Amino acid sequence: MLLQLNPVNQRRFQRFRNNRRGWYSLWIFLLLFVLSLFAELLANDKPLVIQYAGDYYFPVLFTYSEQTFGGDFPTEADYRDAYVVDLIQEQGWLLYPPIPFSYHTINYALPSPAPSAPDAVNLLGTDDQGRDVLARLIYGFRISVLFGLTLTIISSIVGVIAGALQGYYGGKVDLFGQRFIEIWSSLPILFLLIILSSIVKPNFWWLLGIMLLFSWMNLVPVVRAEFLRGRNLEYVKAAKALGLNDRGIMFKHILPNAMVATITFMPFILTGSITTLTALDFLGFGLPPGSPSLGELVSQGKSNLQAPWLGISAFAVLSIMLTLLVFIGEAFRDAFDPRAQ
Repeated sequence: MLLQLNPVNQRRFQRFRNNRRGWYSLWIFLLLFVLSLFAELLANDKPLVIQYAGDYYFPVLFTYSEQTFGGDFPTEADYRDAYVVDLIQEQGWLLYPPIPFSYHTINYALPSPAPSAPDAVNLLGTDDQGRDVLARLIYGFRISVLFGLTLTIISSIVGVIAGALQGYYGGKVDLFGQRFIEIWSSLPILFLLIILSSIVKPNFWWLLGIMLLFSWMNLVPVVRAEFLRGRNLEYVKAAKALGLNDRGIMFKHILPNAMVATITFMPFILTGSITTLTALDFLGFGLPPGSPSLGELVSQGKSNLQAPWLGISAFAVLSIMLTLLVFIGEAFRDAFDPRAQ
């Protein structure tokens, strides 16, 4: 990998790798994220594989009716029904995931009223609706990271473009752009989200669009400063003298230098995005009810103080996830620090 990088980036990569805390945090976070991408194979109320009458079936990927396994109804088979399980086991076998619950699966065979304490079946207990906490944590981790990554990438693109235009052209473009950002950033985001939530039913993409309207401003000051400084450098003036257009100068010559600060800030923007989604879910203005949400689990922990495993589980996952991201961000910041070149 080092052989494919120029000398400057090789030094940056080596500094990042020498930061053991950030380096190991990156690998741990990637491992957890990759595992969460396959949540359906880790936690599901459907079998991974069914062998019946000499044929193989994959309920996680495909839908099969009860009649496929000798049942009576043409509807989808309920693999938690003892009758369906007995039909399959008469002529084959089932292989369940390590956690035989999905994020919405209700365990009706609890030893005590929900929320029930951790046991051999529900390793981290259940919430107040009888749903497995561990399964909801896995799915909640995935949706939180995917939401944060999507928001970070899109908002970074918009913020870089806005900052580049302001910094490169300056003058009225910069003046009106800064006044617009000052007015736009002064709007009470949380109150707007609460008002809009009473009008429109929130979902993943709706929340993403609303938060994108405000999150793109995080990178504008950094990119704008880099372009204001870079547009007066000698190599930019030489490029103009050679007839290179503004677009080429901005994205081929100045932007690579501005990307150093952008990449440094991105892990912290990701952390802020996940925290905002968790806070909205905690207040009840985030993802739709029933969605796997870390914030909703925190809210349940607050409402069910007699079930400490709810709050402790959500707190542990959020703490580990955000701590890893902060360590990664600090390592990136140190690796791209221009004073260490």
